[in-house]
Amino acid sequence: MSTPLPFRATAAEACAWLAQQTATPWTLARLLEHAVTPYVWLDYDAAFPELFGDANGGYAAPIFFEDDIARLAAGGADVLITLTKDAYKIPVRLPGGGFTRRLDDLRFQRKDLEKLAGRLKHEAEAARKPPAAAAESTSGIGKAEVLAAFASLVRLDLDKALDEAAGIFGDEGARIKASVRKSKRHAVWQPVTLALGLHDVHRAPLGALKRAFKVHDFLRAWEDEWERSLRLLGK
Repeated sequence: MSTPLPFRATAAEACAWLAQQTATPWTLARLLEHAVTPYVWLDYDAAFPELFGDANGGYAAPIFFEDDIARLAAGGADVLITLTKDAYKIPVRLPGGGFTRRLDDLRFQRKDLEKLAGRLKHEAEAARKPPAAAAESTSGIGKAEVLAAFASLVRLDLDKALDEAAGIFGDEGARIKASVRKSKRHAVWQPVTLALGLHDVHRAPLGALKRAFKVHDFLRAWEDEWERSLRLLGK
């Protein structure tokens, strides 16, 4: 049974809860590594009225400055806050070199911890799924999709080249044979083979081709195969 998570959890409570959620050990350093923002409650201090404004009971001050986080992650014996946000959420540098608090005063917001746990679970589930089987013998993308993704990346009439089925676009290249048994209108092309051919033969920029597989929804199913091909080719 999962331990209830407080609205503002101590580092120990946050680590224990995340360990239950992920079945892996957690430390303060690992929390900070995952960019979970720690907070420290600052009781109202009349010496710094501009820091508290109308929050006359105090407020939860975030710790986000890189040097402050690095000191915590390195195993500091206490908490040093040199830069935070005031009660109105405006960044402010603290006077006197900063405020020092005990490690026990650190708090993590429940919503931030729940968001982290959800993201980690989603990533774990995605890693367990087998790669999408996109490269079936007759699966590919049609002419309109080929042109939308790649036509602007090469200095040739790609529309005409596809119709002529010459070179890398024909039976010996990226066009899938089974797709044209009935009619050329049904022709489809294997996008990874096509993209590699466009790069090698027609100097299509590799960076632009990489972006194409990320921005066009109809290429998403081949993105893993594209990345594997690039790794194998040392690109």
